[in-house]
Parts: sequence; structure tokens; C-alpha cells
Amino acid sequence: MEQVIFYILALVVVVATLFAITERHPVHAIVYLATSFFGLAVIFYLLAAPLAAVFEVIIYAGAIMVLFLFVIMMLDLGHPEKMNRPGVRDWWPALALSLVIAGSFASLALSPVHGSPAASGRVGIREFAVTMFGSYGIAVEIVSFQLLFALVGALYLGRRK
Repeated sequence: MEQVIFYILALVVVVATLFAITERHPVHAIVYLATSFFGLAVIFYLLAAPLAAVFEVIIYAGAIMVLFLFVIMMLDLGHPEKMNRPGVRDWWPALALSLVIAGSFASLALSPVHGSPAASGRVGIREFAVTMFGSYGIAVEIVSFQLLFALVGALYLGRRK
């Protein structure tokens, strides 16, 4: 059962990411990217990494999406007043992908505890922190610098002359 859910969620994440890449309207692209992040969080939970799933939702689907929306608003890329109101045809891909993610998560949450892969190999926060900042400390610093550079670049592009 978990393997089937994994492949369904993997397909949802790939499709949502492709929609995020090919979408012309930046706000719609962000909605698809957030859908992809939520699907990836459920995959992390399925792969016995609930802490990584929570980080995926809090950091990426929360903070990074807010940062992207802030940059779009700052650069004035989205002009909702010039566009027609979106119809059902515009929202069905995001709604369908979200329903698949919610259904997969519900089936995992309602399954017995002994069948859940997350129950078999739990890792505490202390062990995760020691591994993350001990073994992968350089990678964490590189990612933090990339986020800092992206923020500085967004501020530079959005400044008023």
C-alpha cells in the first residue's frame, strides 16, 4: 500500500513541478510549487522522516513561498486587475493534485501504526541536529548562503530608482 501511495505522490510532485515551471502567471506557478512541496512532505513522512516532512512544510511551503510572493509583489509581476477571473478550468489541476495529496495523507494517517514506515525508525531531534550540523554542516551553510544571495538579489532587482 505504501509503495502505491509513494508512486502516486511522486507523480503528483512531478506534475505539479512541471505546472510550476510552465505556468505563465507567477502567482499560479507559486500555487503549483506549494502543491509540489506538500506532496514532497507526505513522501518524506512515508519514508520514515517525519521531521523532514515538518521542515518541508514549515520552511519551504511556508517561509519560502511567502518570500516568493513578496518578491512577486515587490517586482510587480502579477497584475490581477488586468486578468479575467480564473474559472474552474484554471483551478482544476491544482485542486486535483491537492485532493490526491490529501487522500494519500489521510490513508497513511488512518492505517494501523504497525504498518506505517514512520513508526519503525523514529529519529529524535537531538540525533537529527547532530547529524545535520555535524556531518552536513558545510552543506547547511552553503544552502543558507544561497538563500541570502537570493534575498539580496531580489532586493537589488526590486529597488526603486
